[in-house]
Amino acid sequence: MAPFDEKSAPHDEELIKRLKKIALYIRKCSLIMITKAQSGHIGGSLSAADILACLYFHHLRHDPENPRWEDRDRFILSKGHACPALYAALAKAGYFEEDELWKLRQVGSILQGHPDMRRTPGVEASTGTLGQGLSVGVGMALAARLDGKKYRVFVLLGDGELDEGQVWEAAMSAAHYKIDNLTAIVDFNSFQLSGFIEKVMSLNPLSDKWRAFGWHVVEIDGHDMKQILDSLDEVEKVRGKPSVIIAHTQKGKGVPFIEKAFNEGISKYHGIPLTEAELKRALEELYE
Repeated sequence: MAPFDEKSAPHDEELIKRLKKIALYIRKCSLIMITKAQSGHIGGSLSAADILACLYFHHLRHDPENPRWEDRDRFILSKGHACPALYAALAKAGYFEEDELWKLRQVGSILQGHPDMRRTPGVEASTGTLGQGLSVGVGMALAARLDGKKYRVFVLLGDGELDEGQVWEAAMSAAHYKIDNLTAIVDFNSFQLSGFIEKVMSLNPLSDKWRAFGWHVVEIDGHDMKQILDSLDEVEKVRGKPSVIIAHTQKGKGVPFIEKAFNEGISKYHGIPLTEAELKRALEELYE
């Protein structure tokens, strides 16, 4: 059995404490990686850290020593620009050495600016062209059914990414084929490159949209570890339809001055790296 196969473990205080520390590690590494590379996406990496910590360090069945284990659960980062957070999680889990993180976006690095399954151990799909990840997830989940496998597929989507029509085509297909081993997670941080989601392209009522497409819907605080874990447990029990977890998050979560900028409608930290002075301040202010 893979070393990360703890779905039956209780959601006790020690587990929550451990996952919070891992999420903090993911945020710290993301900030350093992006600053060193002077390229990358800060806001969406920080908002996804808690979700990734719960997935990779409690919920997913996976084996860093055998990344192609046939019975592993599959995770697809559809919002591929948030890959610094994924890379930090993979390094922490043991897929590659931590030193590789500091080579982000360098020529010859195994860590590209968007996930590349050909280069990076643990990456299941090459993503970054927004809107395609859920379609890939549908294919993987159907493959499990055809092969008689029990693995599950999880796809992390950005809220701005839901502007893409292909997402809804995949959602319709997943419901039609009753793909109940597929879970989409929406990192609903309410902000995309050009501004607030509500102003650019309103998604409301988002839960009702997914329900209308035939999905089981769970809505949570995407920074509350217990809610994340409980929602992941809940969707495992759903039969006959795919599930979506709408995780309400804070863009730039963990760094007050970055959070403040997004909350004021300033997109500076969406895809622009920190200066060395800003990194120092961010690491000093970083919180769980």
